[in-house]
Amino acid sequence: MAETLDYSWPAKEKRRVIGKPLPRIDGYAKSSGRAKYAYDVHRPGMLYGALLTCPHAHARITSIDTSAAEKSPGVMAVDLMARPGEEIQYAGYEIASVAATTLEQARDAVRKIKVAYEVLPHLVDERDLAKAGSRAKASGEQVSGDPDQAFKEADVVSEGFYGIPVLTHCCMEAHGQVIEWKPDRFDYWPSTQNVSGVGGDLAKVLEIPATNVHTHMEAMGGGFGSKFSHDRIGETCARLSRKAGGRPVKLFLDRSTELEIAGNRPSFFARIKLAAKKDGMVTAWESESWATGGPGGANLPAGSLPYVFRGVPNKRMTHTSVSINAAPQRAWRAPNNPQLSYLTCAAMEDLAAKLNMDPVEFFHKNLEYAGAPGPDVFRAQLQKAAELAEWKKLWRPRGQSGPGPVKRGLGIGFNMWYGLGHASRALTRIHPDGSVEVEIGSQDLGTGTRTVIAMVAAETLGLPVSAIKVKIGENAYPPSGASGGSTTVGGVSASTRKSSMNALVKLFEVVSDALGAPPGELEAVGGKIQVKGNPSKSITWQAACKKLGTKTIQEMGENAQRGPGGLINGGAGGVQIADVSVDTETGLVKMNRMVAVQDCGLIINPKTAESQVYGAVMLSIAGALFEERIMDQITGRMLNPGFEFYKLPGIGDVGEIIVHLNVEPEHDKRGVIGLGEPPVVGGIAAIANAVANAIGVRVPVVPLTPDKVLKALEGRA
Repeated sequence: MAETLDYSWPAKEKRRVIGKPLPRIDGYAKSSGRAKYAYDVHRPGMLYGALLTCPHAHARITSIDTSAAEKSPGVMAVDLMARPGEEIQYAGYEIASVAATTLEQARDAVRKIKVAYEVLPHLVDERDLAKAGSRAKASGEQVSGDPDQAFKEADVVSEGFYGIPVLTHCCMEAHGQVIEWKPDRFDYWPSTQNVSGVGGDLAKVLEIPATNVHTHMEAMGGGFGSKFSHDRIGETCARLSRKAGGRPVKLFLDRSTELEIAGNRPSFFARIKLAAKKDGMVTAWESESWATGGPGGANLPAGSLPYVFRGVPNKRMTHTSVSINAAPQRAWRAPNNPQLSYLTCAAMEDLAAKLNMDPVEFFHKNLEYAGAPGPDVFRAQLQKAAELAEWKKLWRPRGQSGPGPVKRGLGIGFNMWYGLGHASRALTRIHPDGSVEVEIGSQDLGTGTRTVIAMVAAETLGLPVSAIKVKIGENAYPPSGASGGSTTVGGVSASTRKSSMNALVKLFEVVSDALGAPPGELEAVGGKIQVKGNPSKSITWQAACKKLGTKTIQEMGENAQRGPGGLINGGAGGVQIADVSVDTETGLVKMNRMVAVQDCGLIINPKTAESQVYGAVMLSIAGALFEERIMDQITGRMLNPGFEFYKLPGIGDVGEIIVHLNVEPEHDKRGVIGLGEPPVVGGIAAIANAVANAIGVRVPVVPLTPDKVLKALEGRA
């Protein structure tokens, strides 16, 4: 019978849980401080680790002396992470680690390690491509159509320079872990986005059986794509524990080192030239782009531009990857998409301004070139966003926002993403006492994954969410994919649905005789098992489970991508419109409002779905107005590795956020699609375009800080 199950979602009119705005089931534990993050783990006899990092952006180690550190009070272990002769490519690179009975003792010992360096030339600023020299590696020119002829025949040509700098991940819980390495057992408490996989990866490096590694993570404080790997600090933490006789060691990055080396989103700069007909139809695109995230640069295909509007018929594109002496890039919520959206939407809105054309009309026309989810979806979203932003009432042509020093402007940005659910397995247990457990080796990054799992199981079994115990955060549970690419909700919802349905069928088989109907004619509704459509022939959930005697039902379920029943899908898009005010005397930009319209398939929990969009919009505001990694060209060091000078917005900086999720039937029936990444993509473009609309000139490089706004107004940008 299990082979022919219908795994599709219940009809809308029968829904009890799915689609309701429920609070997170772990909300109280987190808000009250009861939830334990990896940083909160405290083991008996625990030691504390500290790192020595390289102070130079580019250097070769000539000697290392750890003898004084080894004799320092409280020190139980010292581990070398680099060797003499090794060439270091960025400041902050880990050289050695120490474990001691207190953190203060560990830090004192680190200062006693003597390292001699041969300092080498460095490059830490990629903005001027002409200065990159051999560090720049071009990927070659890509040409489609006949751009030269299209530019000759164009009615209007627009050219501009646009840039977006490197920014860091800013995880509130720094990268790190606690490790306890006993002879017969390896316990690992990391802050990770990959509970099922990270322990096995670390085991390979340490050359121990993966089955020995027991990974535990109840909660984690932010990753944004930077916490898939065990990292070099995971390896050194393990070695410290082993050298200290198996005593647990806690090693986390300090805040300065966290911002310096724990992950960043690459920069992206481009010179862009566009051609169009008088009616606003874009006919040609030409771009020369370059980017970096550290050693190795950011080697994106030149064809990544133009973003969303891929169908422009005549294109010429080149891209150059610049390798600099700064810590390497890592995936950052919708990797590279915010940069591509900004470059594309800024260049296109500049063209609309040169055409003296309303950007809504301009983008609506050119959405003919849009890829998935398609022109019709984007056009409907653009129309809805314009309505919610009061575009017709508030928009004025560029630079015509009225008298007075404070100017108001509106701007548009687009996003697209994939979000197909990852591989996932789940185990559902139904116990004789009526309790239900769902086990998945997944993780909750704070997005509400636990709540989604509980809601899907409750929907399937006809029970309240409170009746479901969700067990995640252990690699002993059935494996589930890492939380990246907005794939988690799709993966865990499908595996939970299938395992819960499989377990329910087993319960139907147990109670079918008592209800005088075959298992296939039973359903679970409102805490009862009943004959379909006949509440008079029913048995309570508790009574049904009592018939199990001493046995527990245990059934697995697995997500197969694009599996039966349309449970999951991929591909989403959205439109954002920013409403800003700019003080032309001070250069300050104020957010009035951000409208985000988003396609996301079937929404399991509107409350947590909207929360994802709120968070994404706030990240966009941060990137557009505040965030930037600032490197000192003389020393090669990051100048703002701390929240005093690496600026983030506060609650008073974000303005009003209006979220509209596409919940039309045609989107619902596509199944569950990941939502975390797409709404972070278009916001920077929307805000930058709104500022240009307000003040009449383009501020070419974000963040749009007061000094840059004033320079643009003075014609010095």
